Amino acid sequence: MTPASHEISPRVWYQTTAAEAGFVCDAQQLEAVGQLDALWQKLVDFKRKRNQFLGHSLLSPEVPKGVYICGGVGRGKTFLMDGFYECLPYRRKRRVHFHQFMAEVHQAMKRLAHAGDPLLAAADEIEQATRLLCLDEFHVEDIADAMILGRLLKALFERGVVLLTTSNQAPDGLYPNGLQRGNFLPAIALLERELEVLHLDGGKDYRTAQMVREPLFVHPSGSEADERLHILFKRLAAGSGGEPGRVQAGQRGIPARMVAHEIAWFDFHELCGGHYDQEDYLAIAQCYAMVLLSGIPAMQEGRGAEARRFTWLVDVLYDNRVKLAASFEVAPENVFSGGELEDEPSRIASRLAEMQSRKYLELPHRRRSAAIREM
Repeated sequence: MTPASHEISPRVWYQTTAAEAGFVCDAQQLEAVGQLDALWQKLVDFKRKRNQFLGHSLLSPEVPKGVYICGGVGRGKTFLMDGFYECLPYRRKRRVHFHQFMAEVHQAMKRLAHAGDPLLAAADEIEQATRLLCLDEFHVEDIADAMILGRLLKALFERGVVLLTTSNQAPDGLYPNGLQRGNFLPAIALLERELEVLHLDGGKDYRTAQMVREPLFVHPSGSEADERLHILFKRLAAGSGGEPGRVQAGQRGIPARMVAHEIAWFDFHELCGGHYDQEDYLAIAQCYAMVLLSGIPAMQEGRGAEARRFTWLVDVLYDNRVKLAASFEVAPENVFSGGELEDEPSRIASRLAEMQSRKYLELPHRRRSAAIREM
């Protein structure tokens, strides 16, 4: 995909990307891009007028309304948000996952407990550093978040923070059946009043379509298999980059070949050959919707520790509906041939087979926390 640039508008970026081979143009995405392009122009004009106001005018320009993009899994919400983010020529902008953002807010309120109103003090800090705040995957399931969101959002809007967010639910579908949901209704009304709501409902699930286009498991491992995984990574990470890094899970730093939003690529010997355990794998599974794993060997005699960690990893990914793409030294169904584990091979082989099915690929990712970060 064509990387976004501060020198072009979202519409130009999308048109350039749509001209690339293999890209399927989507009518609803086109409509959403039109509205995002309008917001981009308003923010560019706002910045220009704001600079004039600081030097000459007595009238501060009106802050533009933000946008709430909602729709099903794989519809391109994050892709569009990331493209917009990269196109906007602002320094005071931030893009963060919603759960990570809320964890930071709770931490800030504890740190600012001495202030008269810790929440407003936290909002002041956010405003000082951020004009555009992009929150990905707005999904409320924590009562602690639900109880403060109304006041927090109101404070941010009053301070001129422009919000761009993505969600699988429309505003009125947030926090369904949650404890004391009635107390959350003002926050829903605020979102509907202060943001333009863009619907990307229906249509094609492009993420799943990309994953079922060709096999996710390849063998033998090696340079050719790595190139196929690299191509898949770039396609699925469109709009959100990708670079080598370390993924921090708990107190451990796990080396990764490449990391992008919701996607991480590891080498088998790093992820399953070290001293990681189920909690480390759970932290990865709860943050990343897609994991790529290179160089899975045959679990022959002498690889008992690696085989055990691999079974932990597969179980955790499966339970959290994480999508897996991998390269194997041997055919996946033969990976445990001659190994030391007694009862695990058939069960893990069955799960690996199911994880390649369309039914599994269409399942939503189970995300429960933001217990992990990229270093």
